[in-house]
Amino acid sequence: MNKKIMSFLLMGIIVLLVISTNCNKDGDDDQQTEIKSGKFTDSRDGKVYKTVKINEQLWMAENLAYLPTVSIDSICSNKIPLYYVYNYSGTDVNAAKANANYTVYGVLYNWEAAMDGAGSSNNIPSGVQGACPCGWHLPSDDEWDILVDNLGGSNVAGAVLKGTTYWKSPNQGATNSSGFNGLPGGYFSFKYFVNASEAGYWWSTTEQSTERVFNRSLNYNNIHVFGSNGHKKAGFSIRCIKD
Repeated sequence: MNKKIMSFLLMGIIVLLVISTNCNKDGDDDQQTEIKSGKFTDSRDGKVYKTVKINEQLWMAENLAYLPTVSIDSICSNKIPLYYVYNYSGTDVNAAKANANYTVYGVLYNWEAAMDGAGSSNNIPSGVQGACPCGWHLPSDDEWDILVDNLGGSNVAGAVLKGTTYWKSPNQGATNSSGFNGLPGGYFSFKYFVNASEAGYWWSTTEQSTERVFNRSLNYNNIHVFGSNGHKKAGFSIRCIKD
């Protein structure tokens, strides 16, 4: 191997190391200062998110709204990443972001988009950054369990997780005393948008089968947190948790 090829390979390795280091280190002090004030700015698009610490976990207190592209509502797939905005049909990102549902509920991601090519994980932490910003990750099914258990268990935790507005029946036990502010963003199901203002659905990183993934949901008419499994083609919301 000649010196020119060796130099090229070495430069590539250095670039990769810098990129991976930047994700973990660049602006870390500024990020920690900002988080202490209860917010976080996604450097990819400048979006500012509220954050909340629940026991030892630090969560975003809003649904992820990262939207690199937007998919038309006539297609669905479990093989390619797709991004949806509730009740928007088109491919113009700026128009999608002008939709009121984007402002309130953020983006609906199929599992491929949520995971950004990563494999299933049920670790604590999951180790899957996915669509989340640097320094944050998608929660595994076990990480969701920790959140729910810390708030009294699945039979009652929905009350303290649900936001107090944008629900069909906002007074159905919703207190948001945890600060999680779970909102009813609905979901995308095989070419249809379903259940906004009635239910919210969030991905985990943990497969239940080759086609289905464990998820969590809240419903307008009770105080439960539901654990079920959704098809990878579906579009669900994302809540990121700090590494």
